[in-house]
Amino acid sequence: MTAIPSPLSQAQLYVCTDAQGLSLKAFEDWASMVFDAGVDIIQLRDKRMEAAQELDYFAALRAAAARHGKLFSANDRADMALLAHAPILHLGQGDIPLPAARQLLGKDVLLGQSTHSVEQAQQAMQSVADYYCIGPVWPTPTKPGRPATGLDVVRQVAQAAQATSKPWFAIGGVDLETIESVVQAGATRVVVVRAITHAADPAEAARALKAKLPALG
Repeated sequence: MTAIPSPLSQAQLYVCTDAQGLSLKAFEDWASMVFDAGVDIIQLRDKRMEAAQELDYFAALRAAAARHGKLFSANDRADMALLAHAPILHLGQGDIPLPAARQLLGKDVLLGQSTHSVEQAQQAMQSVADYYCIGPVWPTPTKPGRPATGLDVVRQVAQAAQATSKPWFAIGGVDLETIESVVQAGATRVVVVRAITHAADPAEAARALKAKLPALG
């Protein structure tokens, strides 16, 4: 496993977004705004885009991340992560295996993995992944048809994760109304989508969410 750099070890608020119909400049400004408000990682995931256009948006995201000393990630595609100079590639259970991604990308790109059960999370704890996510905790339109894990799985993962130092995030339906419940279940890091991307004031939403997360030990 690659050494976990400080930005990942301290990351608590992770946002997944599409381009939101924004121009390149507007998207870069949005990313810069939410980074400044406390977001630690932004994942660009827009399956409607052609690859060339997506690379342009990754360049805008990379510029915003560099200004703030933050991280950004690509989703699913190792080739896109490589071409976008993304510091993180996030993989689902059905994507290329983690060892293959490590072979393609080398040791300097961080790998994340989605997990949907205690068993999958335990496997991720022992894998070459640098972090993992558990969820969806609640049903979410972002992943239609995927059963929710519920808070009990978060509690079990939180208990099992005490034996490792690998960062993990709770994901799926996390917003200002539910974040306290997921924190009480043991999560110290969360991934959100609509809680920030659909907020009337994304920066204020980011600040409010970050304020509800416990300080890392």
